[in-house]
Amino acid sequence: MKLLNQPPTAKGPAEWFTGDVWFDVIHRGEEPSRTRANMVRFAPGARTAWHSHGLGQALLIVEGVALLQSRGGLLIEARPGDVVWTPPGEEHWHGAAPGHFMTHLALWEGDDTVWREHVTDADYTATPATTRR
Repeated sequence: MKLLNQPPTAKGPAEWFTGDVWFDVIHRGEEPSRTRANMVRFAPGARTAWHSHGLGQALLIVEGVALLQSRGGLLIEARPGDVVWTPPGEEHWHGAAPGHFMTHLALWEGDDTVWREHVTDADYTATPATTRR
């Protein structure tokens, strides 16, 4: 067992995110491990571009209000404690709802994320299919 040195917090690149997004790499496994874990903080209205993961991705919503959508699917609103699974290869996006910060723990394997175009304002501002108050 060893205590790992953590890299400094990094700003999410504009190619992958709309708005202000910051992430902390919690774990980046070394071969043969493929484990990845990031804590990602989104300012209100910030979101990822469309993307997919070769082996899928799990998100644990830690704080705030999240919006998530799979390509062609309904917009989902998620709250702290919710866990969202995106299957391998499924294009999706996730981010903070308007007027709310949001933090999630992202868990995935490998470096095979495929980044696509930015999410349109029309997709982002659609009425969520699931909301809880």
